[in-house]
Amino acid sequence: MNTILELREKRSKIWNTAKEFLDQKRGADGIVPPEAAAEYDKMETDMVALGKEIERLERQQAYDLELSRPTSLPITNAPTKPEAPKTGRASNEYKEDFSRHLHGKALLHNVMTEGVDADGGYLVPTEFEHQIVSGLDEANIIRSLAKVITTSSERKIPLAASHSVATWTAENGAYTESNPTFGQTQIDAFKLTDLVKVSTELLQDNMFDLESYIAQEFARAFGIAEEQAFCVGTGTGQPTGIFTANGGQVGVTANSATAITVDNVLDLVYSLKSPYRRNAVFLMNDATVSLLRKLKDSNGAYLWQPSVQAGQPDRLIGYPIYTSPYVPAVAADAFVIAFGDYKNYWIADRQGRTVQRLNELYSTNGQVGFIATERVDGKVILAEGIKLLKMAAGS
Repeated sequence: MNTILELREKRSKIWNTAKEFLDQKRGADGIVPPEAAAEYDKMETDMVALGKEIERLERQQAYDLELSRPTSLPITNAPTKPEAPKTGRASNEYKEDFSRHLHGKALLHNVMTEGVDADGGYLVPTEFEHQIVSGLDEANIIRSLAKVITTSSERKIPLAASHSVATWTAENGAYTESNPTFGQTQIDAFKLTDLVKVSTELLQDNMFDLESYIAQEFARAFGIAEEQAFCVGTGTGQPTGIFTANGGQVGVTANSATAITVDNVLDLVYSLKSPYRRNAVFLMNDATVSLLRKLKDSNGAYLWQPSVQAGQPDRLIGYPIYTSPYVPAVAADAFVIAFGDYKNYWIADRQGRTVQRLNELYSTNGQVGFIATERVDGKVILAEGIKLLKMAAGS
């Protein structure tokens, strides 16, 4: 913990030094000379590298905390009641048979049939599925910010398109009708798959933790594909991204195709209704953050401030800022910054992921294939809750 705080303080000092450097080198026209800009870029690179190291250490700390938890409880005055036997995909028999299925061994219990799908795959055990979901949370910023639901079928979500309006009415006067209107949007389920191949030598090695390897590999692949779709997905055969015409609402259009001003950022914040601002955060890519680090408000204070508190993100105008590599970079007509409450973006997981073993397809190469499948959708449900900054059209 002390190391993380020390690194955060060191990062903050580098940023303070960089700010002073910019203030000293910036000319009357507001432009920093090229040679000074190169020196500043080096300081910024060091600051970004420290930020990545802090994130790694915080993840490591979380892993250590999880692994250090006791595997059993101490005896107390009253003996604990025995756990109720687990059933279905949570049962020990199911997990044992699933592990044997992955290794190509004969099943010992007659329980896997309850999870067989039409293509010959098996629903993963409950704990295995939770392991994948946990991996997705770590690799997927939007999944950690959005509202996540689990569905068993397509889900229609009712929306209030307009509200009723109260009117002042004279005593004994007639009431004025108010006709609120309603609409709906549908959450679907798009199929996401991954196929990995494992050599038969590794499968025969009892020291190789096949379940952990496959869970981590599928989590990494699914996390990357999901994050990209949640950012810029077309909605055709995949989720609808936030940074698309059918995603958030445009709150501000920049005057330039290549530059973002302080006024653009402030206008974006106040284009969002105040109830949403209470839980609002910024989302953009690292290159855009680099541009915003140089901006000051009317009082001469920099808009961007590094976090010096463990587990807390950096801030922009006092609001948390998150980054994803799949948010579009600054370019003509691009949606480059989102600001809002991301509980208005819904992610729907269709219940149950499957893993299928392919024994014969790669046998000539001495390998066995494993296919993982999930069905998921993502969509902005209330567009007014997430505002976008759009760059100007190119000349």
